[in-house]
Amino acid sequence: MLNPLTIHLGHSPDPDDAFMFYALATGKLNAAPYNFVHILQDIQTLNERAMKAELEVSAISLHAYPYVSKHYALMACGCSMGDNYGPMLVAKKPMTIEQLKTARIAIPGTMTTAFLVASIALGKGFRNIVKPFDQILQYVESGHADAGLIIHEGQLTYQNQGLVCCLDLGQWWQERTGLPLPLGGNIVRRDLGTNHMLAVTRLLKQSIRFSLDHRAQAVQHALQYARDMNTQLADKFVGMYVNDWTIDYGERGRAAVNRLFDEGAAIGMVPRCTPVEFIS
Repeated sequence: MLNPLTIHLGHSPDPDDAFMFYALATGKLNAAPYNFVHILQDIQTLNERAMKAELEVSAISLHAYPYVSKHYALMACGCSMGDNYGPMLVAKKPMTIEQLKTARIAIPGTMTTAFLVASIALGKGFRNIVKPFDQILQYVESGHADAGLIIHEGQLTYQNQGLVCCLDLGQWWQERTGLPLPLGGNIVRRDLGTNHMLAVTRLLKQSIRFSLDHRAQAVQHALQYARDMNTQLADKFVGMYVNDWTIDYGERGRAAVNRLFDEGAAIGMVPRCTPVEFIS
């Protein structure tokens, strides 16, 4: 009997990723002939590891993909897509886009897709300071920054700290392009060869379908990674970013990815990489 092929699978310790990989992480799927080793790290670390092509499969910020496309292909499943919602710019009081362009903004990282889209909206080089994503709301509330660029569960809890949404980048993107906003994706290393790339992608797609079909159990699994969220809030958050788009980007999702990269390249934020190849 052949030894199983080890696949190091990197994803973040967040509820949406935990939900997506539930079946693979808990043995609900027969993953033969592969042995999946789950590597749980923050998305910035995974972006950096992808730059070095360290893991066979990984979740990444889509902002990072143009930099790693030589070694990785983008899976057609596993995306986090904001459909008329997305990362938000929040502040203590309402601010216009023109005001935000000169504001000092706390951001969750320069390789996040949120930062790429904010740069498209406000202009490359807007004033920013990098803070851990889970510290941004407090940082803005304390007056250390004029505004904050928030991702993850902060999109559901920012009002608890007396902040207001100045700009929802997902809504802004949809109004401009008519497309959803792609934020995160999963990549598979090209040196695995076509057959393994396709087979591993199929297993990931099965894992996503399993979670959607067994939602309550998968949400309970994801709760262990939910920071200060109850079951109801975790389920809402998971639903925002694991849905039909996650099973497959579809025609509009693919168009959105290419549009994002083209606009990012036009302002010098990412190297040109379109049209993107999707492994499905």
